[in-house]
Amino acid sequence: MKIAIYGREFQDAVIQYVQALFDLLAKENVEIWVYQPFNEFLADKIVWKKETHSFHSYKELPDDIRFMLSLGGDGTMLAAVSIIGESGIPVTGINFGRLGFLASINKDKIENALAALLSGHYDIEKRVLLATYKNEGKSVNSQQLAFALNDITIIKKDSSAMITVHAYVNDELLNAYWADGLIVATPTGSTAYSLSCGGPIVMPGSGNFIITPISPHNLNVRPIVVSDSSVIRIEVESRSDSFLFSYDSTTETVDTGTAIYIQKANFAINLIRLKEESFFSTIRHKLLWGLDTRNY
Repeated sequence: MKIAIYGREFQDAVIQYVQALFDLLAKENVEIWVYQPFNEFLADKIVWKKETHSFHSYKELPDDIRFMLSLGGDGTMLAAVSIIGESGIPVTGINFGRLGFLASINKDKIENALAALLSGHYDIEKRVLLATYKNEGKSVNSQQLAFALNDITIIKKDSSAMITVHAYVNDELLNAYWADGLIVATPTGSTAYSLSCGGPIVMPGSGNFIITPISPHNLNVRPIVVSDSSVIRIEVESRSDSFLFSYDSTTETVDTGTAIYIQKANFAINLIRLKEESFFSTIRHKLLWGLDTRNY
């Protein structure tokens, strides 16, 4: 069996868990392909019991890679998704971070989780992505598209004045948001930044996008859920000559006046969920639903 491993630099406190993972993989005689920068980071931190291979892109991986393991928090998982791209390689994560909505395997349960993964005892959830591009007066091709599993965010660049974000859905004006910014999230991203800004939790597979303003000045403005078949166009007015445009963990500075287009990507991500996991159990556990000190 062949698996790929993605990760980024981390604190020494989790090295013991990474060592345990590689020891288990060596014991199971798994052929390991490690993301090259992560491989270099681990070089003097891990005792290698089995030779590993390295890669930069999914195109360098063998066709029979079973799945990819992301080692880190949800941010690392999002970066792993960008590496996988449209390859269809299933991915799951071991959580070395905090919440772990995406990287859902607890670092203390690596052995049992790995046994389930290697035996195929898991489900595959297809997660929708956002595809986005900037209209800068050029024709758009697939190489200009950027993708996001969680959300795409427009936010003011300066710390003072708000911006006006004009949002259109299928060429019809939705609203001109006077705010610090605007989030367009997938159901997967509904538990991320959008949730922090008052957006609803949306179950994966619902066929929706969530549009959530960031600190709107008009208190009557609320998040809205739209169909994921929609094409969303965003235009920004600002005292500044630029604003920030982010898709998952990548942020760019964009000139004011540039239109941002957002729509459903033409491929999905195959997210691995262990049999004992579910979306509802995850949000109950991560958001502490149902916990009350009166019950203890």
